[in-house]
Amino acid sequence: MSNPIEDISRVKSTELFEQAKNYFPGGVNSPVRAFKSVYGSPLFIERGDKAHVWDADGNEFIDFCCSWGPLILGHNNDQVREAVIKQLPNGLSFGAPTQLENKLADLILSNNRFIEKIRFVSSGTEAVMSAIRLARGVTKRDKIIKFEGCYHGHSDSLLVKAGSGLVTFGETSSAGVPKAFADETIVIALDDETALTKAFEDFQGQVAAVIIEGVPANNGLLLQDKSYIQFLRKITKENGTLLIFDEVITGFRLGFEGAANYYDVQPDIITYGKIIGGGMPVGAYGASNEIMSNISPDGAVYQAGTLSGNPIAMAAGIAALTQLAQPGFYEKQEEKTDAFVTEIRNFIAENNFEVKIFSISSIFWFAFTELDAIKKADDIIPASMENYKIMHRELLNRGIYFGPSGYEVGFISAAHTEEDLTKAIASIKEALVEVFKNK
Repeated sequence: MSNPIEDISRVKSTELFEQAKNYFPGGVNSPVRAFKSVYGSPLFIERGDKAHVWDADGNEFIDFCCSWGPLILGHNNDQVREAVIKQLPNGLSFGAPTQLENKLADLILSNNRFIEKIRFVSSGTEAVMSAIRLARGVTKRDKIIKFEGCYHGHSDSLLVKAGSGLVTFGETSSAGVPKAFADETIVIALDDETALTKAFEDFQGQVAAVIIEGVPANNGLLLQDKSYIQFLRKITKENGTLLIFDEVITGFRLGFEGAANYYDVQPDIITYGKIIGGGMPVGAYGASNEIMSNISPDGAVYQAGTLSGNPIAMAAGIAALTQLAQPGFYEKQEEKTDAFVTEIRNFIAENNFEVKIFSISSIFWFAFTELDAIKKADDIIPASMENYKIMHRELLNRGIYFGPSGYEVGFISAAHTEEDLTKAIASIKEALVEVFKNK
């Protein structure tokens, strides 16, 4: 079914990468972009339109990375682009309130039962950092529980990994994070009620918040049972601990109300990012009126930002979320994604390949495993990433762009056409044949 094909040209991208090494650590401004986990030098992207991107060498790809999720409408969406162009002559930043902030906030809050007030920031990392500070300020406690395999940005308290044992203090996963900061973070495995119960017993009255990705999707797609998330809500309430949903990926991706609606769970604080800026840098956190009243200038928890609510991001976000709020938008996305993954799953089953494709809403993930479910980081076999490296190269050679790491998920946008998906399915089938042909 498949024949080896020549590698795409990367002459210009490789030249640009060599130049970039003179300017940036590792030649990049975010680590995963360096293509360390896959073959070849990173591709330097020149432009994007709809579901397609073009690199510096003129190669065209159907894009399933979608800027790591936020481009649910695809690249260069007409309405988002026009909203940004309309705002540009009026100014880029004022460090002062604008009507656009009100309009975007009203659009979000009017269509989301789970938060009553919101604060805009400039990134998902900033949103989570602020949410953690808010939780500590409200509870007057210091410790945080997070889960191995969940990523919440690069703030000090959350750049930790699990140590050995059922319940452990976090160990720093980055140089420059003081041990004292890591010691305030308790790391446990996902999908383990016993570990969660023990953590609350061991640190009774000390835990300010438990934070979890809405659906863990930064280290594979670790789909959790609804019963586990509901248990998480129950035990946090019993212990006077706030529950934070980090919905930087899942917010406005699973649905307008995100994972909170999917699980039918009311978190205490929710963080957002990515999609609400329509592709511009933005983040937000929200909660009840009571909890948000603790934020300065109303309360004692200080958080500020000159570019928070900047008019370009607000204009882009209004244009994007107005489209997402249309009836049937998410149903169409899920239907499209279900058809995509079902055809690939059938092909995998027919050929008895040792690979699974997990999905939720318009998110999907390939895992080279025999397991029917992967709920914990430890369930992912590092050696299996060698198969992804082959798959990634074969897909690039066929004009399909996936994220440059087997731990990253893929996204389907409203801009992916039936023709795009049909081509991608055929290419994925051929790539999988290449992966398994000598096994």
